[in-house]
Amino acid sequence: MLAIPAYILQYEFQCLFVAAEKASLGLGVTIAAGCTNIALDALFVAVFRWGLLGAAAATAISQLVGGVIPLLYFARPNNSLLRLGRTRFDGRALIKVCTNGSSELLNNISMSLVSMLYNLQLLKYVGEDGVAAYGVLMYVSLVFQAVFIGYSVGTAPIIGYHYGAQNFPELKGLLKKSLLLTGIFAVAMFGASYLLARPLSYVFTGYDEELLMLTVRAFSLFAFSFLFSGYVIFGSSFFTALNNGVISAAISFLRTLVFQVAAVLVFPLVWGEDGIWLSMVAAEALALLVTMIFLRGKKNKYGY
Repeated sequence: MLAIPAYILQYEFQCLFVAAEKASLGLGVTIAAGCTNIALDALFVAVFRWGLLGAAAATAISQLVGGVIPLLYFARPNNSLLRLGRTRFDGRALIKVCTNGSSELLNNISMSLVSMLYNLQLLKYVGEDGVAAYGVLMYVSLVFQAVFIGYSVGTAPIIGYHYGAQNFPELKGLLKKSLLLTGIFAVAMFGASYLLARPLSYVFTGYDEELLMLTVRAFSLFAFSFLFSGYVIFGSSFFTALNNGVISAAISFLRTLVFQVAAVLVFPLVWGEDGIWLSMVAAEALALLVTMIFLRGKKNKYGY
């Protein structure tokens, strides 16, 4: 809890590193924080035998590394485009920032609520093994979707810059290239996750054959969601970069709460336990449809 402010700084400074044209430095800070966590986990848990307290301390210290280094960098004279300076209160700007970031707020709240609902449905239809399999899917999906999230965060300052400069041809080119790259990554991730369903599942559940088979089955169905999720993640980020937090929030809200809740309640009634895994795919597909409607509907307004 004490390290949460440093964690927030680390997260926010990643966007500022990109805006300052120092993305490689941001990557270096992230790697340094991760390596610190790994090294201190080994030292505190394996050597000093501090257990859970040691693991928590390792995480907190790594977050301090990720949050304090950027703070010191931007607080001092540097060769980037940004530097921290004297501040003044701007309530209007703060309200706009909060409105624009509402999609990320809704996304995180919705994901927590939906995860609880998925666990309840899995306990009802599958049992404890279903909850374990769901945990594996979430771990692996975070790794795969990190590519989409990283790309969206990295391009958001560039999109916002060109929109602010009224450079519409460049904005249009960015959108076109981004959709193409997202499609390539989506197909690659679907193929990789589908082919690697058993090896990846074995890493987590190889100790139990029945649980392993359940996880492989779930993974094979869940893999189809990667064909849609990248577009939705980018679409939400795209409208945030265009300063339209309402549309971004609508996409996130529909994707992570409305569509998933509806699907996970209805699909199991038809397809049983398979319906739970398919509900994730259906939610992403419906969210993609909504994203495409918004992109087409706002094309003339934003000039892309």
